[in-house]
Amino acid sequence: DVQLAESGGGSVEAGGSLTLSCTASGLASRDVCMGWFRQRATPGSQRGWVARVTGDGSPRYNDPVKGRATISYVKNTLYLHLTNLEDVDTATYRCAADDCGTWRFPGPRYWGQGTQVGVSA
Repeated sequence: DVQLAESGGGSVEAGGSLTLSCTASGLASRDVCMGWFRQRATPGSQRGWVARVTGDGSPRYNDPVKGRATISYVKNTLYLHLTNLEDVDTATYRCAADDCGTWRFPGPRYWGQGTQVGVSA
């Protein structure tokens, strides 16, 4: 079974930085994409894609975090380093994994439970 477990969330002051981790087990495919999504607690907020990394290590970032985020996958652990944190970064962050061929549709099948990040002024 694939299992993903996030850690590293917490409260951070605006302008600060943090690193989220996601420990993965059970991933057998070489062509695996792993990524981070987030969802704000605001009613009606949609879950949004933050960043992903392909099996060959190539990163992709969504516009809201470009220039502020670094995603990496090292020894079965997915990392997301965010800098210059803003209020809009306050959300629950979840890591996800699946074959790259199905990443966009129907979307990743495997998800972690999530870790909360709060950015204060």
